[in-house]
Amino acid sequence: MGAMTADSTPLYEHPDRNLALELVRATEAAAIRAQPFIGKGDKNAADGAAVDAMRAFLGTVDFDGVIVIGEGEKDKAPMLFNGEHVGTGRGPSCDIAVDPIDGTSLTAAGRQNAISMLAASDRGTMLDASSVFYMNKIVTDGDGFGVIDIDRPIGDNIRAFAKAKGKAVGDIRVAVLDRPRHQQLIEDIRATGAGTRLMLDGDVAGGINAARYGTRIDMCVGIGGSPEGVATACAIKALGGFIQTRLAPKDDDERQKGIDAGLDIDKLYEANDLVSGDNTFFVATGVTDGGLVAGVKRLGPIIRTESIVLRSHSGTIRRIEADHLVSRWL
Repeated sequence: MGAMTADSTPLYEHPDRNLALELVRATEAAAIRAQPFIGKGDKNAADGAAVDAMRAFLGTVDFDGVIVIGEGEKDKAPMLFNGEHVGTGRGPSCDIAVDPIDGTSLTAAGRQNAISMLAASDRGTMLDASSVFYMNKIVTDGDGFGVIDIDRPIGDNIRAFAKAKGKAVGDIRVAVLDRPRHQQLIEDIRATGAGTRLMLDGDVAGGINAARYGTRIDMCVGIGGSPEGVATACAIKALGGFIQTRLAPKDDDERQKGIDAGLDIDKLYEANDLVSGDNTFFVATGVTDGGLVAGVKRLGPIIRTESIVLRSHSGTIRRIEADHLVSRWL
């Protein structure tokens, strides 16, 4: 049995307080390995290098992680796939969500807001939504509770939220993925007088920035990946933010696939439905510069990374800037 805490529960029953600081090494490694591929036009090479690095570092961490959200079917991934065990097998049992690069196209193009991210929670607490690839989401900071309702028109939500924040509607900024499916949504947002922040990719960072106080984004809305929604929820819980989602199957076949997998297609999924329990971790390292974290940079003999580490149990947000010797890495 593991060491005991004051209330006589074994420390190893749940992910302990140092786990996030161990896991950040895996996102740092993925970002560093991706650095030579930034702006080179080959997103698969960037992703492959990041996957190899993240998996190698996860293998050294003392925990028994099961990947609930991995590279998955969409990437035909041979590594970091759903159901794979990672870690040494010793220590706490966790559910893991990984995305070695959230924004492979951004990385290949040299655009902003690509991150390497990893989320963890106690075993059995993370929703496996992989059978339905997309979900509709709305994310704000904690002021959204009792104010926002995903089933209401976006204009009503923006006006209600502006009132709750004591801001003019014209000062509200809404992040949306720049996709053809969102054309009407974007028009509806602008019709209220609010402004949009169109994201090329990577709605995890958009959601986190919406949930953080003091950023330029007030709200993140629209249809994005279900896996990203669950990972975002791990961060939202640490930030005290607000998230509501509904699954958005693209056709009847996918709808049935979701039902067969035990998902409730009509359910309103909130943070505790996406990740239950109060012990979630979220770590992200910048690959390219963005609103969440700075990108990985080579500065002569060193490589500099910036990471954000969130933990719901303690409600802490840490920023970690690290310098790594190039000679050990590239």
